Amino acid sequence: MGIAALVTWLITALGGFFLLYTWISNGGPRKPSSSHFPPALIFGHFALAAIGLVLWIIYLIVDSDALAWIAFVLLLPVALLGYTMFFRWLPTYRNRTTEAPAADAPAERHFPMAVVGGHGLFAFATLVLVLLTALEVGGS
Repeated sequence: MGIAALVTWLITALGGFFLLYTWISNGGPRKPSSSHFPPALIFGHFALAAIGLVLWIIYLIVDSDALAWIAFVLLLPVALLGYTMFFRWLPTYRNRTTEAPAADAPAERHFPMAVVGGHGLFAFATLVLVLLTALEVGGS
């Protein structure tokens, strides 16, 4: 189950990298007044998720229960930051079909719904798989 969590975590990370690239390339950190995402929110989410992924890989190598739990605990604020971004993004997504594109449009306006949805679903699956692995449910 630990390998399954790693696979879902890596897929989640790929979607996250795409969203981060889209946000940066559309001026996210350069126009914070129009973005609903402060750079600290985006980069905090990214940093905690990356640290957790590295710890998970180390856990898979050394099989330390403490590392599994630390990775899970790190995923909790990652998930909360992710939900925060999702709920801040929803009005932008809903308004993009009714408003003409503007030069000061938020960078997150360019996020594809499929990538946002897939990122969230794989993130949830990762959280569940990491918890089940830490609880030693389903074998090692």
